[in-house]
Amino acid sequence: MDQRNISGDYDVLLDLVKSRASVRKLKPDPIPDEYVTQILEVGRWAMSGANGQPWERMFVRRGVLAALLAAIALWPGGPALALEKVRLGKAVPNSFAFGATEVGIEAKIFEAEGIEVEVTSFRGDAQLQQALAAGGVDVGLGSGPGLGFRAKGAPAIGVAAMYGPPANLALVLPFASPIRTLADLKGKRIGVTTAGSLTDWLVRELSRQQGWGSDGIQIVALGQMQARLAAIQRGELDGMVIEAATGYELEEAGKAKNFMLFGDIAKDFYTHVIFATDDLIEKRPDLLRRFLRGWFKTIAFMRANKDFAVASEAKTIEVKPSIAARIYDAQISGFSADGAWNPAAIDVIRHSLKELGILSVVPEAKAISNDQ
Repeated sequence: MDQRNISGDYDVLLDLVKSRASVRKLKPDPIPDEYVTQILEVGRWAMSGANGQPWERMFVRRGVLAALLAAIALWPGGPALALEKVRLGKAVPNSFAFGATEVGIEAKIFEAEGIEVEVTSFRGDAQLQQALAAGGVDVGLGSGPGLGFRAKGAPAIGVAAMYGPPANLALVLPFASPIRTLADLKGKRIGVTTAGSLTDWLVRELSRQQGWGSDGIQIVALGQMQARLAAIQRGELDGMVIEAATGYELEEAGKAKNFMLFGDIAKDFYTHVIFATDDLIEKRPDLLRRFLRGWFKTIAFMRANKDFAVASEAKTIEVKPSIAARIYDAQISGFSADGAWNPAAIDVIRHSLKELGILSVVPEAKAISNDQ
């Protein structure tokens, strides 16, 4: 539709009608405002192929438009709007799954949602949950078993599913290890990040599935991967749980070997979930919704743009692009597309929290997770 000010110029309106329609009879009477409004409403949506109409027009009077443009011109720094900050914590720094954050930042997906993401990395779920409780971060990328912290009174809750079975985590052994089968792991010393972390939970669950109880494998919490690798090289550990990506690098360097991927022992499971503080949920729910929208747009972007995602992830998790590409192929399908919870996976986590002695009772699903 012609965007001239037809509501204020009857002659222009007549010319427009004559040029666009086969009108048999015209009257010189003024057109009521409600009719003009209806005409403009019909033309509000821009026409397109297949009548998709994806773009919306806005009609304003010339005087209003001039005043609006003048106000924008006087705005300090121009018309750009300030971004709202989301302080995001990662349970560990070099996770491919968590590296999606930097993909979204680099692709300006979060910026398009009006968000600036400030990233802080920790050394395990316990430290992340401490930061959430202290108000040091607003949103956390942590583990599925980390949902148990909520049942202990933590002021943060799982708000979205993030990643499914733990195919991204591996049990890595020294090259000269005599361990050949799962049965050989009984009583062995395995390094994890921290007590109560995902790596801790996975070793306990592996022990439980072998019929040894939750303590049939000795668990040693040593923090960062470098400390665990040094302990292996000193002969103080029989193995360690790390990102499969790091395991591939250690194999290439001749320092260790991947023994198994934990995705095989937990089919209905959440390796990672997105946490948010009660304060963010209660006081800034729109900011949380925009962050989650940006996150899942990022996942869709990664699936459609492998080269971009691989290049970004390689920088973030500090691996060669060839390794990042290998991880991408193995793990991209594990991301949740929309954050919806799978009740079966939540049930596995709920019951395992009691079975492994992390909680004394099985928590209700609504006590550890919700939908945003």
